[in-house]
Amino acid sequence: MEGAVAGPALVKNDPDPRPKIGALIRARRKQQQMTLKALGQASGLSVGYLSQLERDHATPSLATLVQIARTLDVGVDYFIAAPSAKDALTRSNERKTFSVDGSSVIYERLSAEFPGNVLSSFVMTVPPGYVSETVSHEGEELLFVLEGEITQTLDGEVMVMREGDSLHFRGNKPHAWSNHTDKPARLLWSGTLTLFRSLDAAKVLPDAHNKPGGKPAKTSAKSKTTSKEKTS
Repeated sequence: MEGAVAGPALVKNDPDPRPKIGALIRARRKQQQMTLKALGQASGLSVGYLSQLERDHATPSLATLVQIARTLDVGVDYFIAAPSAKDALTRSNERKTFSVDGSSVIYERLSAEFPGNVLSSFVMTVPPGYVSETVSHEGEELLFVLEGEITQTLDGEVMVMREGDSLHFRGNKPHAWSNHTDKPARLLWSGTLTLFRSLDAAKVLPDAHNKPGGKPAKTSAKSKTTSKEKTS
């Protein structure tokens, strides 16, 4: 079954007919902070063979790819699926808004999922009085204020950000943010931190909220984030 995984992963007009999955395996392995040796021990494959796969010098059978996918905690389609342009496009009046249970921050997802993607992006509506916890994590973040005002604390420095202001930083610096005004703030957040792999992790709001600028849920002045909201 050496050619079983070649379909969607082939590059058109490429003289080399093997599937281009090596970079995806390497990227996922590093995302999981796993060495080649650890991947080999967990999957039952040799380090030498895995090294050849990552450099696209070998083509795995479907069974071998399943072993690797299970070890890296993804489905086989992570390595072979080809996203369509339709899946990548979102219309402003069609995107669903949602929140995480227990949180009053409203999310509007902009980013798409496809094999190897590392970027997440949301429009966030932050209600008055909202205060996040202080977090730090791997990756980087880019924050752009669309409407309103927020107060961002980054590595001990406090910054007031207003409409049109942006902030790009490494996530490993302690950071937190809040809305101390009496009006909602809308933010464009992009980062390499994986937030939601599906909307199953979030609570989809009623249709009345499925519009940009919808009113956020009421919150107390010191509302806390959930563990899945540790983004900014």
